[in-house]
Amino acid sequence: MEFWFSEEHTPNVKFSIRVDRQLYSGKSEFQRIDVFDSYEFGRFLVLDGYMMLTEKDEFIYHEMITHVPMAVHPKVQNVLVIGAGDGGVIRELVQYPEIQRIDMVEIDALVVEVCKKYLPQTACRFDDSRVHIHYEDGLKFVRTRENEYDLIIVDSTDPFGPGEGLFTKEFYGNCCKALREDGILINQHESPYYPEDAMACQRAHKNIVESFPISKVYQAHIPTYPSGHWLFGFASKKYHPLRNLDETRWNLRGLNCRYYTTTLHKGAFYIPAYVEELLKNVE
Repeated sequence: MEFWFSEEHTPNVKFSIRVDRQLYSGKSEFQRIDVFDSYEFGRFLVLDGYMMLTEKDEFIYHEMITHVPMAVHPKVQNVLVIGAGDGGVIRELVQYPEIQRIDMVEIDALVVEVCKKYLPQTACRFDDSRVHIHYEDGLKFVRTRENEYDLIIVDSTDPFGPGEGLFTKEFYGNCCKALREDGILINQHESPYYPEDAMACQRAHKNIVESFPISKVYQAHIPTYPSGHWLFGFASKKYHPLRNLDETRWNLRGLNCRYYTTTLHKGAFYIPAYVEELLKNVE
């Protein structure tokens, strides 16, 4: 007998993966958590029925949400990461020796514990001494911070359920306040392809544009995410993602990436015409 995991991308589209076995199933006070092992994509994490990452393609998402701002900002010392319970963003950030402190705010402690046990590929660097985990609501946490961080990375779930508040104008305004005068905010921006997802992109972009003087969108191809076409938001008080990109400085680090390059960095900000039109309508 064959077992398949299916995720509904629209009422008319489903994405399915053949599953070898289910490794974990549980429920926290916030959401249902499942981990499966698949033939094609290795182990994958599911929250409330939505796939968050797979072992085979997670590197694309985590490299693009982390290394893009790190190649632009000249001196990141204090970082706030909101969400990211799977540990992938932390794994990428701890490669930078100049970072002095990483505050990670994750609402659901069980996600972190499950990932440590079943997804060691991503949840492998939580023990770094610079990482401080706060199990609380990211929306409330950021309200209490001011002029504290050089970089904020919002690695949230989709804009419903526990992650809904992380797409509001109030949240982005509080992020702006929590950043230093040259700080950068990065967020996962959803897919622009299907109508419901495209509306979520527009709402997020509109709220960010109203909070930051510089607000751009960049893209990556992630096979297991809806449509495979995924967007990220780059917002800053000072730095432009292309004009302030320091290719030489970043390349001299010698980091071993499987997706990100500084050449790709530049190309990622050249988005398709339909996405440009989508975003212009709310700017």
